[in-house]
Amino acid sequence: MARAIMIQGAGSNVGKSMFVAGLARALVNRGLSVRPFKPQNMSNNAAVTSDGGEIGRAQALQARAARVAPHTDMNPVLLKPETESGAQVIVQGQRVGTQQARDFGQNKPSLMPYVLQSFQHLCEQTDIVLVEGAGSPAEVNLRKGDIANMGFARAAGVPVILLGDIDRGGVIAQLIGTKTVLEPADAAMIRGFAVNKFRGEVRLFDDGLEYIRQASGWPSIGVLPWFHDAWKLPAEDVLDIASGGDGEFKVAVPHLPRIANFDDLDPLAAEPNVRVDIIPPGRPLPGDADLILIPGSKSTIADLDFFRAQGWDIDLSAHIRRGGHVLGICGGYQMLGHKIHDPEGLEGAPGSVDGLGHLNIETTMQPRKHLALTQASYLATGDRLEGYEIHLGQTSGPDCANAWLSVHGQPAGAAHGRVRGCYLHGLFSADGFRRTVLAEMGAAAGIDYEDMVEQILDALAQHMEQHLDIDQLIALAEKPNYSSS
Repeated sequence: MARAIMIQGAGSNVGKSMFVAGLARALVNRGLSVRPFKPQNMSNNAAVTSDGGEIGRAQALQARAARVAPHTDMNPVLLKPETESGAQVIVQGQRVGTQQARDFGQNKPSLMPYVLQSFQHLCEQTDIVLVEGAGSPAEVNLRKGDIANMGFARAAGVPVILLGDIDRGGVIAQLIGTKTVLEPADAAMIRGFAVNKFRGEVRLFDDGLEYIRQASGWPSIGVLPWFHDAWKLPAEDVLDIASGGDGEFKVAVPHLPRIANFDDLDPLAAEPNVRVDIIPPGRPLPGDADLILIPGSKSTIADLDFFRAQGWDIDLSAHIRRGGHVLGICGGYQMLGHKIHDPEGLEGAPGSVDGLGHLNIETTMQPRKHLALTQASYLATGDRLEGYEIHLGQTSGPDCANAWLSVHGQPAGAAHGRVRGCYLHGLFSADGFRRTVLAEMGAAAGIDYEDMVEQILDALAQHMEQHLDIDQLIALAEKPNYSSS
């Protein structure tokens, strides 16, 4: 049976996902077998796994850091927001329905058996399981029925390291305040703390560390300085790539409310000659964009309405008249067509809506989700690429005869002039394809993206080894004890 340690945050967005990824690579480099695990995640940036399901993109990156294939057991509950108060619920990789936040809060306890089952599967395969919490245990209003933080830690008997973010300020209050608001049995699960995202001379925080140690009784695992290349790793939050790159070739990406699977942008943002500009609501699509990329969407029809409400449909038409390039991926591909049919009301009221009309295609939404890891090639040159498909709906029409990809030997995608669309995510990770397509649009590509990601993961692991007491963290890991709750 493996040992396990859980990283919980003293607030949201304190860097838990990156911390676990770097720790996973550090432990693997020490010769340990590692598996990442997140009981519950909320993200529309999902990854398709080899066992035919989907998990949060951060857990896929952590699996890569651990040098293992992503598996649905690594993220047994995934919530994919569809509206302000509702989300699609994915359990052990498969969609089980859509629930409102209030209903999910009441039903959470019923998901704990699946969470513990997946955790046990991982514990049977490895030396150590690195568990990532969600949000913060300080949100005590969510404690009842919790499966993501202390509810899981106590049910599985997994000790906790509490991570604070000094960059946002108030890290002492974050950490000590968390202990103060937790019930004693929850607070007792915390065995140490660490401080993340420090800028400047670390020794200047020595007095702060001592204060936290004295006030909490917890040992310090260390202070982790800011890691400057973190933005180059695949992002879980679209805001993390809002300023990606500063090159002359501009890729404009409308920020849709339910933007999904935007890892397509990461390799572009990493290119020195490319700037990826995420366009917020209320701002027009820039007239000097070289490429407008309409990304995936969790709610295509609602995001299409939003696209029009911003006036982006007018900007897009002007961009095409000027000879600009357009690429729609997944939901963005569906939007570029003439019609989207939703006869069963999967995204709202049953019916059909007009698309943007730049591709002569139509899409019919269907209840069965298509999930697949995909081998493909670029028909113009034969460049090979790998990616994944994750979508509802089937697309057909005259412009599908202008396929520009081959997926498992079959024509895929549609094109009309400089407007293209496809269902394939992850295509820009292929260096040859990315170089070819950017060259066709007048831009140079110069990085080996997958090698770069590996080098950054190794650098992050070395950074953590240098500044944290990894030996102490390993010593704090324990074999799970399912009688702890």
